[in-house]
Amino acid sequence: MSGETILSADGVGKTFGAFRALRDVSVAFPRGRLTSIIGPNGAGKSTFFNVISGALLPSEGRVVFEGRDITGLSQHLLARLGIAKSYQITSLFPQLTALENVRIAAQALVSRFGMWRPRSALPGLVDEATALLDGVGLGRRLGVPAAGLAHGEQRALEIAVALASRPRLLLLDEPTAGMSPEETRSIMELIVRLATERTVVLVEHKMKLVMNISDRVVVLHHGEVLAEGTPDEIRANDEVKRVYLGQGRPAAAGLR
Repeated sequence: MSGETILSADGVGKTFGAFRALRDVSVAFPRGRLTSIIGPNGAGKSTFFNVISGALLPSEGRVVFEGRDITGLSQHLLARLGIAKSYQITSLFPQLTALENVRIAAQALVSRFGMWRPRSALPGLVDEATALLDGVGLGRRLGVPAAGLAHGEQRALEIAVALASRPRLLLLDEPTAGMSPEETRSIMELIVRLATERTVVLVEHKMKLVMNISDRVVVLHHGEVLAEGTPDEIRANDEVKRVYLGQGRPAAAGLR
């Protein structure tokens, strides 16, 4: 594998009974870049995300991370290799504070069998968790239970939890789902900052935002790769315009 590629999907397919969700998907994700995966409803975006993040085993093909075949590896092993992910549905401890959620994630990294040990047993974790929360804009919300945070704040907290594993690759599944325009802008600005320090792969349905922040874009359609390239190349692609025009003008307008 080229040193410029951090993650690749090689001939990935996925079937659910008689339904084929993905067919021969081959994509190389460049190191140190923000790549977005887009496509109309039913294009296979979430299935593909679940395959490359280890949540689903592909029916065929393989996933390679930094030259190592990681197909079928458990998600906790992927985290230890340097891959972190944040799903569309938040997965936090709702009754624990923002600080406690991140501290536990950081503690799990350094103490595999003692994530519930008292914080005094692992010095420095509170400082690390505080720094991560500052970095995602939650520095003033450390003591608030996750359940008491606004939706956008919960998504930021989940990203901080993902960052606690110190990933080289961050996978984000529709991080702005259900957000207000103000929350969306805040999260997108955060993602752009994060992408300056690590590779980010993003599944997102808000076309205009994706086109404004991405280095590369992969377009899926009916479970296959329709196109990939820079945002300008995607905007100029006749097949992409045809697919999105077929989905209605608002989605197509996002390509401009």
